[in-house]
Amino acid sequence: MSTPKKAKRLYEFEPDYAVSPAKTLLETLESLDMTQKELATRTGLTEQTIVRILKGEQPITFETANKLEMVTQVPASLWNNLEMQYRQQMSRIKQAKALDHDTDWLKEVPVKELMKRGVISKEASGATLVHETLKFYGVSSVDAWNEVWYEPKVAARRSDCFETQPGSASAWIRLGEIQAQNIDTASYNKEKFKEAIKLIRGLTTKSPSVFIDEMRTLCADSGVALSLVREVKKVPWNGASKWLSPNKAMILLSLRGKGEDLFWFSFFHEAYHILHGEKQRLYIAEKNSTDIEEQKADRFAAEILIPAKFNEQIVACSSKQEIVALAQMLGICPGIVAGRYRHLTKKWAYFKDLTNTFDWTESE
Repeated sequence: MSTPKKAKRLYEFEPDYAVSPAKTLLETLESLDMTQKELATRTGLTEQTIVRILKGEQPITFETANKLEMVTQVPASLWNNLEMQYRQQMSRIKQAKALDHDTDWLKEVPVKELMKRGVISKEASGATLVHETLKFYGVSSVDAWNEVWYEPKVAARRSDCFETQPGSASAWIRLGEIQAQNIDTASYNKEKFKEAIKLIRGLTTKSPSVFIDEMRTLCADSGVALSLVREVKKVPWNGASKWLSPNKAMILLSLRGKGEDLFWFSFFHEAYHILHGEKQRLYIAEKNSTDIEEQKADRFAAEILIPAKFNEQIVACSSKQEIVALAQMLGICPGIVAGRYRHLTKKWAYFKDLTNTFDWTESE
């Protein structure tokens, strides 16, 4: 239920020209040895209409296709399909010309990184590259991209990273959205998610090969899609959260720093926003944030992992054995206790070998 579904991507040849159904109509008239005037008489259309159709200036309507079928014996479905394909290709050509003017926008987006991750074709360039990048973002134009990612109401606008690196920042968020959209979840249930949080805390003692699937399932059963996306360069975030719909939320985590204490803290930080935050906001976890809600989320995560009443006992630890024993008593991994010790004492080099690092692959 909680495993992301991988969508296949197909790149097809797109010609820069369009073939009008008029060509087929002319060939049909020649094979029937029929003049344009005779076709007009037999179909009940004016000669001017036939001329405009043959010049590609007037579309073949469903009604006209039916008349052509009766006169030429060529099925109306063929005329309709030829017309649809012609108009569709003309529209694509027009769009491509418009996108040619937007290639400068690509400088804002980490295109090479997205190519490496397989979400944009490595062969794409020019207007095609603009088209694929916009498609990745789920928008139809650069103006629409600006509207989505520069919308004043988006809380992420308060992020320095979003202000200075909007392309890289939005790319990481979008990668998370796509992964989350492909995770089947139940409708969000706040009480069930609270229970899931308690159970997930107990997974901190397990390895990623075990806890990731269990964690995703617990979240999905509560209406929360857990996205795990490698960090994007110039985006110093550990996590983010947002609502994809009224009944489906997303928690997005990277492994920036790769320490298990940071990973678990980031998850419970974002879990707070799902439980208590606004559904219209995009929440982003940044270090030393002055945002009141971010500070509340920090306190929530810290209390879930290790209640503050144990802080004095943690600070008093003087050996690895004491850290490990305290972790066993608390039911969490030693790395989290070691991380709390470093945070409280500012002795950043102490007990670092007790904090595991994760070997990160998005396929897990």
